Amino acid sequence: MTDTPIAAVVMAGGLGTRMKSATPKHLHPVLGRRMVDWVIEAGRGAGADPILVVASPATVDAFAGDGIEVAVQPVPLGTGDAVRCARPALEGRAADVLILSGDTPLLTAELLADLIAAHRQASAAATVLTFMPPDVRAYGRVLRNEAGHVTAIVEARDATPEQLAVREVNSSIYVFQADKLWPALDTLTPHNAQGELYLTDTVLALANAGDTVAAYVAPDPGETEGVNTRVELAQAAAVLRDRINVGHMLNGVAIIDPTTTWIEPTVEIENDVTIHPFTVLRGSTRIATGADIQPHTVAIDAEIGPDALVGPFCYLRPGTVLGPNSKAGTYVEIKNSRIGMGTKVPHLSYIGDATIGDGTNIGAGAITANFPHRPGQPKGKTTIGSNVRTGIQNGFVAPVEIGDGAWVAAGTVVTKDVPSDALAVARARQENKEGYAARQRND
Repeated sequence: MTDTPIAAVVMAGGLGTRMKSATPKHLHPVLGRRMVDWVIEAGRGAGADPILVVASPATVDAFAGDGIEVAVQPVPLGTGDAVRCARPALEGRAADVLILSGDTPLLTAELLADLIAAHRQASAAATVLTFMPPDVRAYGRVLRNEAGHVTAIVEARDATPEQLAVREVNSSIYVFQADKLWPALDTLTPHNAQGELYLTDTVLALANAGDTVAAYVAPDPGETEGVNTRVELAQAAAVLRDRINVGHMLNGVAIIDPTTTWIEPTVEIENDVTIHPFTVLRGSTRIATGADIQPHTVAIDAEIGPDALVGPFCYLRPGTVLGPNSKAGTYVEIKNSRIGMGTKVPHLSYIGDATIGDGTNIGAGAITANFPHRPGQPKGKTTIGSNVRTGIQNGFVAPVEIGDGAWVAAGTVVTKDVPSDALAVARARQENKEGYAARQRND
């Protein structure tokens, strides 16, 4: 973080044809966020404000309501043109400009803060974030002079064999002094194999003008890797998963198998929670101390109270609140419902749009039939009191209320309110036909 104003430009105008998808590359989801959102968060964490996304006409609406400034790049004419599109909105608003690529979700705020600090310490007109990957592939090569200053960045398709031998490559992430960047953009011309305006040519223009162009080598080259295919998208997601899981484990969460546990960055987990394999935690889910999340659990925007037991094979949908010491067991699905302290929903049940009090036991196969009777009506509400005991295969046709201490017999479909301490029975009386099976066999 720094007190000197710095703006950020996030280049997200490309469609990413190598993803082979109708969804533009930068909008593909990666562990609960769009790819570009990870980049925006890293820039924000490094102190950039304002942050402006350069988008294509096809994607500009995707950022509506996000509180992010957007500039439109009408035609994809290269990275230099993308930053030019940001100029009217940003000129005069910050001393420095951080240029980010919207397809680098592994960037961290710490790396960007170090880049900014190195840029200012060098009093450079521009500073390039470089890295040295095991495979340099088609990355632009970074050329330096004897003093270690950057003299040019040459795209691989335009490089000579000698230049292709350089191991230090460009990440497409930069910091510029704003009053150096905007004039340098005016010098760009499309004299390259692609007929595009390369932002890298501003480096050459500044160096030729005698300005210092510095380089900061990323300690971990993986943080700067871009995503261009679905294979790389999955690889990036795995890295983010590991980072998140490590953070939780260092904070006292027991994750039995981190490689099969997927936790989105917005999830909050207190210490002494145990999470078993094949668990997926998404959205604004919160888990309190002592909770035990069994294998194959999915929780989305759910609240799990202290010492609650969840799963295995449990699905907690948005609006679920599990009270202290409660249980949502095997093959249980709960949605928009509050489960009281010590209450158990052990197995094979669907609880939706319901409130269940404390100390209640819901038998196997319970279903709250909360679907509205007529189109356009709100879903019905099921209220089950405290210390209620329900049998197996009970249905609750909402709206309906079961009072405290009531019992519900097995196989009962409850269609009207049950008073406190009453027994509800709603099923046909059993009748045995003596000798029936034997007669069927003899026919």
